[in-house]
Amino acid sequence: MKNGVIVYVVGKERRNKDFDEAGAVKHLEISADRVEVVFSGENNFDVMDAWWALTAQGMKNIVCMIGEIVNHSRIRLTGRELRLCG
Repeated sequence: MKNGVIVYVVGKERRNKDFDEAGAVKHLEISADRVEVVFSGENNFDVMDAWWALTAQGMKNIVCMIGEIVNHSRIRLTGRELRLCG
């Protein structure tokens, strides 16, 4: 079964134009076949869009993890997560 993860980034700190999303995700060391990142407050891509993208790519087990930006360059997971499919 393929596993997908949505990292939903919340908090006061916002990403800037130089934010390295791929590098931040690698630092998290998430064990999944696919990872999608969604930033709160941005309207162009939300959790539902990420869920749909993962489902269309064949992910059967999808979890949404909550994270926040730290030091303008990394994402730290808060420990909260929701199972969206399984």
